[in-house]
Amino acid sequence: MHAKRKHANGDVTVSAVPAGDQPSRNSKRRRRYICFSITLTVLAVALLILILALTIFKSKKPITTVNSVAVRDVNATVNLLPPRVSINITLDVTISVKNPNKVGMTYRKSSAALRFKGHDIGTIPIPAGKIGSGDTKQMNLSLTVFADRLLSDVDVYGDVISGNFPVSTYTKISGKIRILNLFNIHVSSISTCDLKIDILNRKIVNQSCHYKKI
Repeated sequence: MHAKRKHANGDVTVSAVPAGDQPSRNSKRRRRYICFSITLTVLAVALLILILALTIFKSKKPITTVNSVAVRDVNATVNLLPPRVSINITLDVTISVKNPNKVGMTYRKSSAALRFKGHDIGTIPIPAGKIGSGDTKQMNLSLTVFADRLLSDVDVYGDVISGNFPVSTYTKISGKIRILNLFNIHVSSISTCDLKIDILNRKIVNQSCHYKKI
């Protein structure tokens, strides 16, 4: 490529312009355009994922419900001198866990516990598993008192003598949901039931259940 320059005296000077300059400028513009397009596309996809994660796929806590608690067996013996009590209780507990999310939920191995005044006196394992989108899973649990865990508790004697034995059930389900195959969200649900068991008639005379999502 050549460029002409005309001087005041009428002479004309012809100078050469490097042939690669113009294509080089065009190539730089194309690269800038491609980088801008890629950046814009990535931002648009990220924004779409964020919107979906906060709306349609927003994580929700599982809902644990105690459907029923029934006394299967109660055996209690009392010695007056020296004061000593031995008690065995087996409860059948049915719970259901609902996954309200648009994706499946996996939960890890856990356990349900039978408690006496805040202390575990019986446990049963809950195997790990999965609950599909919007599905509800029912679990049938059998909780039995470990009698040796009550021997050192001075309150047991008076409660057994009164005829109404207070216990509570505690179940915690912890798991995770995966949003758009990108994010793992950890969720948990706790259910507790406070019970009073009529030892003589082997039945529950009072029951109050509470639920908590964390």
